[in-house]
Amino acid sequence: MPDEKNQKEKDWEGFREIERAIAEDRLTSYTWKKVWADPWERRGIYLFAALFIAFVIYVVIYDGLI
Repeated sequence: MPDEKNQKEKDWEGFREIERAIAEDRLTSYTWKKVWADPWERRGIYLFAALFIAFVIYVVIYDGLI
């Protein structure tokens, strides 16, 4: 009997990993929705994106890739 119990637990391990991945994705989705709903955090995202794009443009121009 103990072998059957171990076998059943091993069979469900993959499903537990899938369940956890789904739960974490929901948490991530909720977090992004919450951040996007806050006007100050949305401005922070825009500022970060603008600075990142400016840095990429600077690197491209400085290295003479254009």
